[in-house]
Amino acid sequence: MTGTGRRGHGEGAVYRRASDGLWVGSLNLGYIDGKRRRKQVYGKTQREVVAALHDLRRTAEQGRDLARRAPTLSSWLDQWLDIKRADGTRPSTLRSYQGLVDNHVRPALGRKRLDKLTAADIRVFITDKTHTHLAPATVAHLLRLLRNALGEAERLDLVSRNVAKAVKMPRVPPREVEALDVAQARALLTVLRGHRMHALFATTLVLGLRRGEVLALSWGDVDMDHNIIRVRRSLQRLDGTLQLVETKTRSSTATLAVPPSLIAILSRHRIQQQTDRLALGEAWPGLNLVFTSTTGTALEPRNVTREWDRVRRQADLPHLRLHDLRHSCATILTALGVHPRVVMEMLRHSQIGITMNTYAHVAPLLQRDAADALEAALFS
Repeated sequence: MTGTGRRGHGEGAVYRRASDGLWVGSLNLGYIDGKRRRKQVYGKTQREVVAALHDLRRTAEQGRDLARRAPTLSSWLDQWLDIKRADGTRPSTLRSYQGLVDNHVRPALGRKRLDKLTAADIRVFITDKTHTHLAPATVAHLLRLLRNALGEAERLDLVSRNVAKAVKMPRVPPREVEALDVAQARALLTVLRGHRMHALFATTLVLGLRRGEVLALSWGDVDMDHNIIRVRRSLQRLDGTLQLVETKTRSSTATLAVPPSLIAILSRHRIQQQTDRLALGEAWPGLNLVFTSTTGTALEPRNVTREWDRVRRQADLPHLRLHDLRHSCATILTALGVHPRVVMEMLRHSQIGITMNTYAHVAPLLQRDAADALEAALFS
């Protein structure tokens, strides 16, 4: 493309580069510090470059400094992690982000400047990762991280658009949920009688709590007069020490109705704990936790998991993680016909779709119940 007159500040030139056939758009930014500055964009077609120049002009009109040199993705990710830390993101989540950045994103894309990073770059990165040993869910986490980080960059006017949003999310096969049925759950509760962690595992199963949540319960969270438990915190090992932190998400904080039989189990557990406390005297810590060691300290999460494995084998149950007691709670509730919205609130999922998709395996049982109900109503 050729021109006959001098272009003014803010106008752009579009031409095809002879060396490689690539289209180039150049936006005149005027004189800055005594030097003429231009912003260039590239594309395979003239239309693509013209559209990019249009976006640049619009961005400039919104007040963004186009002459400012964009940081590399590596540098920005460090800043983004600092922002997430300041926003109160859980330390365990930050560690997960840091691992994804250091082990995967930084080596592949870290040297790319934000304004040079394209959707094609990210698509190639994600495609390459799908052909490695990484689990599909991890690859999806990588794309979500990039969308999150570049979304923050867009909000701060460091980029004109979030190119990661243009990349299709990789398919993650649904994980088959392992859970106890009603008969297995009853057998487990029978085996637990007399076990020191009877109340802990029963609470996990009946209320569907996460491991950190059940270990963080204090007696102040348990209202035995009104049969309710408040879930407010989580016990996590951070930087080598056990710490009480906020729950996983805002929706994870809740007040749950508790069956009277579980309240009775907790009451007996409290009596035993008080006996231990009297035996130890002033050496007993003042944590007031519901579930503690015999010396009153917080339980080490890994030790609880190991004890669960022993109990599971004793009960002759299939290989189930401790977290699968949470799935068991939801599966049993769903099979009993409890409304999905209620199950969602008890499990404290942020969206009902999570509940429905996770426990879709119960649907055939419910359909049979529905067919039997129709048979009774219409043909009996």
